[in-house]
Amino acid sequence: MRQPLVAGNWKMNGSLGGSSELLAGVVAGAGAIERCGIAVCPPFPYLALAAEALRGSKVALGAQDLSIHEPGAYTGEVAGSMLKGFGCTYVIVGHSERRQYHGEDDLLVARKYARAVEYGLTPILCVGETLEQRERGETERVVAAHVDGVINLSGVDAFRHGVIAYEPVWAIGTGVTATPDQAQEVHAFIRARIAAKSPEVADGLQILYGGSMKPGNAAELMAQPDIDGGLIGGASLVADDFLAICRAADAAVS
Repeated sequence: MRQPLVAGNWKMNGSLGGSSELLAGVVAGAGAIERCGIAVCPPFPYLALAAEALRGSKVALGAQDLSIHEPGAYTGEVAGSMLKGFGCTYVIVGHSERRQYHGEDDLLVARKYARAVEYGLTPILCVGETLEQRERGETERVVAAHVDGVINLSGVDAFRHGVIAYEPVWAIGTGVTATPDQAQEVHAFIRARIAAKSPEVADGLQILYGGSMKPGNAAELMAQPDIDGGLIGGASLVADDFLAICRAADAAVS
């Protein structure tokens, strides 16, 4: 059975004091979580703060992006080696906001995924369709292209070292959530596509759901056979809500 994972994506939110309080709350409640892996991905300026706050806890540290470049003359970029040096375990790649606002295509995202693996980081690859694409019946085509970008560059074995997060763009920050059946259908499609190349890799791959998951709907989503946790946005900014989702994931494998 795959271990569930709940990762919090803080996005560009928080303050120095508020982040300290949030981290303290997550750490305090994480000890009661027995089976679910937990990670938080704060903005870059708070990585040092988070690394210290999480030290000795069961909560892993992640980042929200990384550069495809080695350290050097790349103003504004953050290298994977720097993230590793802070003690990061995870790094998000290909989030829809990076794709939409920063023009990241599947090849660039695949290169970031490969760079993360090279540095011993676990990439969380975000995939998902817009509302318009779903309404046109293009969900599987879009999601397949996002997954295939990594396979085409690095091979299917690259998914032994990473995580996929299905985040329907129409459900991110909107309060609208995919139904458990809708989410499960896409998760099953992702696993089947990878299984066509390697059943072993597909069976061990954690596939998370992201898109307005919250305490009220987490248990029903986590009960689906191919949903292995969540990549949590807004609810990760409230310690009690985030921990409630972690408990739902914990209970799903009890």
